[in-house]
Amino acid sequence: MATALDTPINPNLSGPQLTKRIPCWPYADPKGRHIVWYDEFVKTGGYEGLRKALSMKPDAVTEEVKKSALRGRGGAGFPCGLKWTFLPKVTTDPAGKESDPGQRYLAVNADESEPGTFKDRLLMDFDPHLLLEGIAICCYACRIRTAYIFIRGEYHHQAHVLEKAIAEAYAKGIFGKPGLLGGAQTAKGETFAVDCYVHRGAGAYICGEETGLLEALEGKRGWPRIKPPFPAIKGLFGKPTIINNVETLAHLPSIIENGADWFLKQGTISSIAGQMGSHGTKLMGVSGHVNRPGVYELELGIKLSTIIEHPKLCAGMRNGKKFKGAIAGGVSMGILGPDQMDAEMDFDIGRKYNVLGLGTACPTVFDEDTDMVAVARNIARFFKHESCGQCTPCREGSGWLYQLLNRIEEGHARTKDLDLALEIATSMGSMPGTTICGLADGNNWAVRTIMNKYRAEFESRVKPSFVAVKMTVGAAAKG
Repeated sequence: MATALDTPINPNLSGPQLTKRIPCWPYADPKGRHIVWYDEFVKTGGYEGLRKALSMKPDAVTEEVKKSALRGRGGAGFPCGLKWTFLPKVTTDPAGKESDPGQRYLAVNADESEPGTFKDRLLMDFDPHLLLEGIAICCYACRIRTAYIFIRGEYHHQAHVLEKAIAEAYAKGIFGKPGLLGGAQTAKGETFAVDCYVHRGAGAYICGEETGLLEALEGKRGWPRIKPPFPAIKGLFGKPTIINNVETLAHLPSIIENGADWFLKQGTISSIAGQMGSHGTKLMGVSGHVNRPGVYELELGIKLSTIIEHPKLCAGMRNGKKFKGAIAGGVSMGILGPDQMDAEMDFDIGRKYNVLGLGTACPTVFDEDTDMVAVARNIARFFKHESCGQCTPCREGSGWLYQLLNRIEEGHARTKDLDLALEIATSMGSMPGTTICGLADGNNWAVRTIMNKYRAEFESRVKPSFVAVKMTVGAAAKG
């Protein structure tokens, strides 16, 4: 009988792509990690993807990314190339000269505040020029001349690494007035200059939401904006803006260099009719009760059980204990139950296993001794703290939910409080249409999936509620 150990780790790849300069299991020992600066980056093939991109017209680069079916790696999984096409169209006169697209911006989401997520950090820690190359390709394709990397406030070291890498990129002619690659001629016979800056956040989870990020970049309080207008039309400083995640941009150099067809061979097609596939590799940061936590570059579609049990990956559950559950993609995505260990890590996971989605694809694994009531309470505490307070259902509901879960954990609640907690959870969020952003959705999906999939644990902590059933007699009972 086949087991998870018989499954090839990355059947369509001979080696890593995003982490080819960063030693990671199963390809290399992480003890050999070091920061890859400009000279080493170029010697190992760096900026060749950008060089090829400049030999293509901007729209051709966009089409190649669109054809690759690269989906955003920040959590939502929205198609990257399709997002780029939402920018206002550039017109061309009869002589073939393009109109001035005006000021546009690229905002790089390096906030990575989702609990249990540390994949983007790996790239910024050790291979910062890969991100910079991806930024340059995106800017050229979208005709953007200014890029901001919005990095979370707690990433002090990573911010310093990026600052030094950007300084190198300017010194070597990647960025700056002469134009990309030292003023290299583009397919249109001209140069294209890009400026890149690091903007440090103040440590707010809500700034990972794209419009909250834009508000913070403008120096305002990080409150998400009502949409429409969408950022591609009216974003940073009121100008058209593209917002992409660090890992998403890091995929661009290899896609342009090797072609969309090469990328499409990786990962998996959708198991749901009419849905977009899950192509390429994904950085999956595994934490929790496993023998070897860490970041692994794996093809989308791999089973969670393979990640946990394979001796070249996590090497099994810690101390030989049984699997109880896993938060597959950051706490806001909800939990996979004890019978869902074989869940495929792809973008279909939400509809197939009753979670919000794949999210960041960074599993937090729980063993049999985990108190799931405490897990739910701790997650509710986090979302209560991080709610920006702009929307009443989120501001008040997150507080009520936390109070109820505290009461349940302490043994002071009644059976009706379980139903009340679920009612509150399902009444707040952008999908019920009661909030501007998805923070409340993350709160409610996390709490209600835990409560529904581990109901017995919650029921064992509460006192029974008895509600008298009244019978109506007389006229009201007729008919």
